Amino acid sequence: MQISKFRQDVYNAVKLVPRGKVATYAQIALMSGHNGAARAVGNALHVNPYFGEVPCHRVVNASGRLAPDFAFGGADEQKQMLERENVPVENGVVDLEKYQWRGGDN
Repeated sequence: MQISKFRQDVYNAVKLVPRGKVATYAQIALMSGHNGAARAVGNALHVNPYFGEVPCHRVVNASGRLAPDFAFGGADEQKQMLERENVPVENGVVDLEKYQWRGGDN
């Protein structure tokens, strides 16, 4: 499957988010070199064809909320995947104070 450079940039950025942490759509946009493209990042992740390779479940919105249209079964599936990585989800939200990845600092 041929994917655009934008999507490849997004997927490469998401691969950097370590297990037990999450990033926001805006963070991934910035990391991928497409600052200001948070909505497009969300769209790219929700049709991620590389389920086993790109951990898109580790990306949440700016308030830590899970994606209702998450590609692999909605927010319930995203929640299960995060909780398997010891990232608790309460009322559909991840505590960004504790679990947001900030690059090399945590």
